[in-house]
Amino acid sequence: MVMGLINANPVVHEKKERRTREAPGNTDENAVEPIDQLEIFDHIRDIKDPEHPYSLEELKVVTEESVEISDELSHVRVTFTPTVEHCSMATIIGLCLRVKLMRSLPPRYKVDIRVAPGSHATEAAVNKQLNDKERVAAALENSNLLDIVEECLSPTLG
Repeated sequence: MVMGLINANPVVHEKKERRTREAPGNTDENAVEPIDQLEIFDHIRDIKDPEHPYSLEELKVVTEESVEISDELSHVRVTFTPTVEHCSMATIIGLCLRVKLMRSLPPRYKVDIRVAPGSHATEAAVNKQLNDKERVAAALENSNLLDIVEECLSPTLG
């Protein structure tokens, strides 16, 4: 059974050029470097959309501006914007964002994943699911769901 696409013709944007990071003037190799907005965005920009062969950056689901970080408070918030307000893939996209950041950041970080206000029909329910540890853990125990997440997180060739 082939299901129709939720958003058959998404608007695809050009990727921003990757910026090189400035090396810290401090040469102490044991110094802790703060994590910033650009570093978080670099972790999530290439996550693939579950429905299309495009990245979340290309679909403007995530932008550098949608990332908030407080390194001092060890807190990251990513606010993403689904391409359509009735997107049934919103929870999958949010789960991909959470898993990617859980794997990329030190464990001291609290990660908050949110749907942009007014961008999704069931925004409150999606936000509740994505930020409930037990629901996230249960979702990741589902092998079909985990396969989808892994596919979205796998690097694209080329």
